[in-house]
Amino acid sequence: MASYNKRVHYKHPKRKINVGARPGSIIIPDDAQEPRIIIYSFNEDDLQTSKGKDMKTITQQIDKCKGHTHWIKINGLGDANLIEDIGTFLGINLLVLEDVVNTHQRPKFDEYEGYVFGTSRIIYFNKDNELINCQFSGLVKDNIIISFEESHFDYFEVVTTRLKAGKGVIRTAGPGYIFYALTDTILDNYFVLLSKIGDMIDETEDKLYKSPDKSIMFDAQQLKRTLIIIRRACWPERDKINDMIRSESSEITKDTKLFLRDAYDHCIQAMDMVESYKEVTSSIIDLYLSMVSNRMNEIMKVLTIISVIFIPLTFIAGIYGMNFSRQDDHGRIIKDNMPELYVNHGYVYALVGMFLIGAIQLFVFWRKGWFNKL
Repeated sequence: MASYNKRVHYKHPKRKINVGARPGSIIIPDDAQEPRIIIYSFNEDDLQTSKGKDMKTITQQIDKCKGHTHWIKINGLGDANLIEDIGTFLGINLLVLEDVVNTHQRPKFDEYEGYVFGTSRIIYFNKDNELINCQFSGLVKDNIIISFEESHFDYFEVVTTRLKAGKGVIRTAGPGYIFYALTDTILDNYFVLLSKIGDMIDETEDKLYKSPDKSIMFDAQQLKRTLIIIRRACWPERDKINDMIRSESSEITKDTKLFLRDAYDHCIQAMDMVESYKEVTSSIIDLYLSMVSNRMNEIMKVLTIISVIFIPLTFIAGIYGMNFSRQDDHGRIIKDNMPELYVNHGYVYALVGMFLIGAIQLFVFWRKGWFNKL
C-alpha cells in the first residue's frame, strides 16, 4: 500500500465580514488572542524593557525613558480598547487602525502626515506541520515604532537578541531601521521556508523516480499550493519595499534606504525561487501523469498482443467445436460436413497447428520490436 506523507494543513484566521460597516471600524475577530505588550526603550548606551497588557504600561515606559527610542511590540489583537487608545495617544487615522485588526491585508506601505504604516505577511510551519499565514503591521512615528502581530509566537527573536547585544547600528539608527530589520527578518524566514519546501520537492522527485504512486501527485499539489501562498506574499512585498525606498518621509532615513535596497534584492531572489519551485512541482505532476499514461499504454499493449495471439486460436477451436457429424445415423456420408473429425490424430494436428500460428505471430511481433519495452 502506498505511504502518504503527512499532509500540510493551511491555517488561516477566519475573516469576519461586516457588510456596510463604517470605514475605520475596529472589529476584533472572535478568535483573536489577548494582547501581550513588551516595550524596548533604548539608546546607544541603555536598554530598558517592560511588559504589560494595557495602555498604562506604554505611557509609563515612554514617560520614564525620555530621550530613548521605543519599540512597542504587541502580540495579540484581542483588545479593541487598546487599539483605540494607541490611536488616540499617537493621533493615528482610524483607517490605519482598521487595517491593523483586519488581518487579511496585502503587504503595503502607506505614508501619512507625521508617520508611516506598513504590513507584511508572516508565513511559517508550526510544530503541527500547519502552514501559518498571519499579518505583521508596523507603525513608525517620531521615536516610536509599534509592531502588531496576531499570535503570541515570538517571530522576531533574532531582532530582540541583536537589540539586547547592542552591536551595530540597531540602537542608533532610529525606529525606521527597526522597521527595516523586522521586514528583513520576515524575508529571511521566507528563505528558510523555501529551503524546507525545496527539500520536500527533492524527496517527492526522488520518490517519483524510485517508487511512483498516487501520493506523489497529492504531495506535489500541496507544495504548489504552499508556493502560491508565498508568492502572494512576495510580490506585493517587493512593491512595499520599493515604496519605502522611494519614500520622502523623514521616518525612513537615507541610511535605512541603503539597507532596504538589500532587502529588495532578497525579495526578488525569493520570488525567483518561488517561480522556479512552482515550475518543478508542475513538471512533477505532469511527469507522473505521463508515467501513468505510459504504464497504461504498456498494459494495453500486453493485453492486445495476448488477444491477437488467441483470436485465431479461438476461431479454430470455435469452428471445430460446432460438432457437425460426418455421417448420419444410418452410416451415410453427409456432404460438406467436417471430415477432419474422423482423421487419425486430428486432435494432435489441431494443437500443433494452433501452436505454429501462435509462434509465427510471436516471431512477427518480435521482429517489429513490440517486446522491447514490456
